[in-house]
Parts: sequence; C-alpha cells; structure tokens
Amino acid sequence: MALDVPRDRDGTFTPMLVPKGARRLGGLDEMIISLYAGGMTIRDIEHHLAITIGTELSHETISNVIDEILEEVMAWQNRPLEAFYPVIYLDAIIVKVRDGAHVRNKAAHLAVGVDLDGVKHVLGIWIENTEGAKFWASVCADLANRGVRDVLIVCCDGLKGFPEAIEATWPDSVVQTCVVHLIRAAMRFVSYTDRKAVTAALRPIYTAANDQAAKAALNAFEASPLGRKYPHAVATWKAAWERFTPFLAFPPELRRVIYTTNSIESLNYQLRKVTKNRGHFPTDDAVRKLLWLAICNIEDKRARERAKERGLPADKRKASGRLIEGQVTTNWKHALAQLALAYPERINPYLTY
Repeated sequence: MALDVPRDRDGTFTPMLVPKGARRLGGLDEMIISLYAGGMTIRDIEHHLAITIGTELSHETISNVIDEILEEVMAWQNRPLEAFYPVIYLDAIIVKVRDGAHVRNKAAHLAVGVDLDGVKHVLGIWIENTEGAKFWASVCADLANRGVRDVLIVCCDGLKGFPEAIEATWPDSVVQTCVVHLIRAAMRFVSYTDRKAVTAALRPIYTAANDQAAKAALNAFEASPLGRKYPHAVATWKAAWERFTPFLAFPPELRRVIYTTNSIESLNYQLRKVTKNRGHFPTDDAVRKLLWLAICNIEDKRARERAKERGLPADKRKASGRLIEGQVTTNWKHALAQLALAYPERINPYLTY
C-alpha cells in the first residue's frame, strides 16, 4: 500500500499512525514474542497467525522478529550484579539442542540470588553440554566477574565436586546441600509401600536441634528395621553428612531459607512446561531466549492476575504471588538478623543505616 506522508522542510515530521519503515501494525511483533514465550514453535506461530487474524508471515520473518530480543537478553545476561548476596541457589534443567546432525541433551544452569532486602533475582542462564562441577566453577567465576564479591551461603544439590567448585570462587562461603535433594537420593531404591514410613523415619535427622542430635537420629534409623532393609538410604546420608550439617547450626528462621532449593525448582518446573513442547532447540541462544522470555511472561501473567484483584479483601484474593523475580523471602528480617549475628564482619559493611 502506497502512503503519501506529509514532509516538512527540516524533515522532523514523524507519522504516529503508521511509523516510517513499519511493515507490521497492531502490535504484531509483541504478539509473536508472546506466543514464542508461551512455548509455541516458529511454525506453530506461523500457522496460528494465519488461521486467527489471516496474516501470512514467513518462517524467516517470524524468526527475525524473535531474534530482535537477543540483544536485550545478552544485556540482561551480562548486567552488573550486587557485590554481596547472603544466599544464592544453584540448579540446572535439561533441554534438547541440535548439534550438527544430532540432537543432544544440554544443561541450562540457573542461579537465583537473594539480596539484602530478601528479594530474589534470577542472576543468569548458562548453557553447557552437561551439568558438571567444572562448568559450575565457571558459572561462579562469571558471577564474580559481574560484581559478586561475597556470598554467605550457597544452596545446591549433591553433585560431586560442587562444593569445591563454589569454594574456588568464594572460599568463605558455606555450601549447603539441599535437604530435599538428599531425601530424594535416599529414597531412590525405597519401595513405594515403604516410602511414607522411611520419610517419617528420616525427619528427625534434618529437624534435629544440632549435629549431635542429628547423628544420633541417623544411627537410630540405621539400627531400625527400615535402616537395615534400605542400607543405601543410610549410606546416602553418611556420604553427604559434611555438606548437610552446616544449616543445623542456624536457628529455625534461617533454616527455612537455606535448607532447600525449592524456590529455584519451582522456577524449573514452570520452565519445563514451556520447553517440553518444543522438541529441541536449534542453538544455545535459542534456549537462553526462550527461558528468559518464559520467566518474563510468567511474572507478567501473575502481575496481571494480581492487578485484577487489587482492592479486594485478602480472603477473596486467589492470584499467585511472584514466582522468583522480585519475590520477597518469607521471614527474611528474622533470617537476616541471625546472619548478622553469625557473620558480623562480612555482612555489616554492606548494611545501610
């Protein structure tokens, strides 16, 4: 369609209805990015636009629209970070990425940090062939290069070599093995009929008042009929004992913050819902784009739901809170007070009065 656009002598006039150089109108770019963030493939988007609004866009055009956000994603990935995070959670999910003529499983590594205000932030997304301690060491180094100077507690799973990889960057950090991961590992060879009984028998270990009481509870479980029936469960706790016990030295308020990586696993669960329908990704950048868009999309969706219920009584509100980004850690003030007592020389320089 040819348009006659008025011109002025200085060439300063900018049409508002149809911007100069525009090829698509009506927020079509935003629609394409939103559909992509929801887990639809490029070909799915192409078909969806054709049958809903009658717009025929080529595969290349849709791909170019999505690629426009890559610069924004990389700016987010390389943004400067806070110098100090009291707690950082580390975990990874598996995605399928095309590598030449083959489709391989790769690990998307995610880090979530809790700042001094108790607010959680996704610090970055890193893609590598496998989840290994060596690559986690490079992730920690990247966080340090972006400004993270000190971390009090790093909560992670029981991957071999993980604590050493973290301590290579932050030697004074306490590395806490996720208790939920430890319970799952202990239950790996437990029959379904005994799972509830074994779970109840393990509870006194991780709810003990101190490490001596926890050791006594483990010995009691080992001597019980269930412990003799499932020696692998006992061996799992013994192998991880050194990295399990640090959080037993903290009071209950702080234990609730650091005993599990459930917060980042909730994020991983939502991301898996988006990636499972994709089959595989063409490149590592495609994985990073989709995961970043999915995080933004989930938070925006929840924000809209909360906005609809604004002004209603608390018992009438059913909208979900923030998933990760911007979420405030429960009982954070009490946990921060305990951290300030335990690590005054490390945390006080970063506190503002």
